[in-house]
Amino acid sequence: MIQDLTQPAVAHSPIPVGPPQRSLPSRAERESLEADQLATFATRAQGAGNRAVVEEPDTFRTCFERDLDRIHHSKAFRRLAGKCQVFVAPEDDHLRTRLTHAIEVCQVAVSIARPTGLNVALTAAAATGHDCGHGPAGHASEGALSPFVEGGYHHAVYGADVVLTPLNLCAETLDAIRNHSWNRPAPATPEGEVVAWADRIAYVCHDFEDAVDAGIVSPKELPKEVSEVVGRDRRSQLHGFITAMVETIATTGTVALRSTEAQALAAFRAFNYERIYLRPESVEQADLAAKLISSLAEYYLTNPSQLPESIGLVSGSPEATAAAVQYVSGMTDRFAHRVAMDLLGWDERSLPRTA
Repeated sequence: MIQDLTQPAVAHSPIPVGPPQRSLPSRAERESLEADQLATFATRAQGAGNRAVVEEPDTFRTCFERDLDRIHHSKAFRRLAGKCQVFVAPEDDHLRTRLTHAIEVCQVAVSIARPTGLNVALTAAAATGHDCGHGPAGHASEGALSPFVEGGYHHAVYGADVVLTPLNLCAETLDAIRNHSWNRPAPATPEGEVVAWADRIAYVCHDFEDAVDAGIVSPKELPKEVSEVVGRDRRSQLHGFITAMVETIATTGTVALRSTEAQALAAFRAFNYERIYLRPESVEQADLAAKLISSLAEYYLTNPSQLPESIGLVSGSPEATAAAVQYVSGMTDRFAHRVAMDLLGWDERSLPRTA
């Protein structure tokens, strides 16, 4: 049978979408429609967006949709698959990584933003990219790398100002990423504030579930001020917190969480810190991971020729230090362990491990 090359190819049989030759809405038309539907103070997409390097607008995508796509395709986002959430280099593939955490934060954030009339694309982009500045071994890397960075190493700031800079993201996306942590200034947009809440809601719920699966805690140990408000399992907990956020935003007109669920969330987080994050075994492994990471940074800044891009770098110089921090912070847990064994002579039995 001779194929008719004038006909478009289909994967299966032709699946109708609409009448042929219909005109597609332009990006500008979609922006206008979106602007009419969004809440009063939601962030509007406009043209190519507010970027450090001026670009031409995309034909169909809004500027924030474009940001989300760029983050999805970035190496920094992909490497989150090898960076731990709580448990260092876990053997159990069911435990969360920074990548799965980012995906869950995005789900929570979008579930809050969509019904409240906020910009879903901006929310999704910021939530997806919010932890791209994390180094190996989670928060242990922040203390380890801080001596090498002026003003200290903060994953939110480093992610926005260094790691994601090559993507030329919109200023609103970068601001939401830079300020998603609660110890940072307030984000400039309501979407950024939603991401800050979504991050806390997501990690509190899924870190508890992981700890239960690892046999560290039991659902029955969860304080009553948590379980009686949002339940003991992740599904009911997320539903309770998300529903409360949506209803509070609708009632108050601000990004907030009503007191009952806010107190439950605070109690939940305090429980996790006491029983999961700060238990002696976790602290011991975090300290060991910090020692490994700082040793790697020290090695590379004094031996910049070992860096992938070492041309022009002088040992101990500010440029070598910056390059060393960027390289080490981008490592996955297992790669950092392998390099520590190969270059620093670490014994495999002394490496940080899930505890």
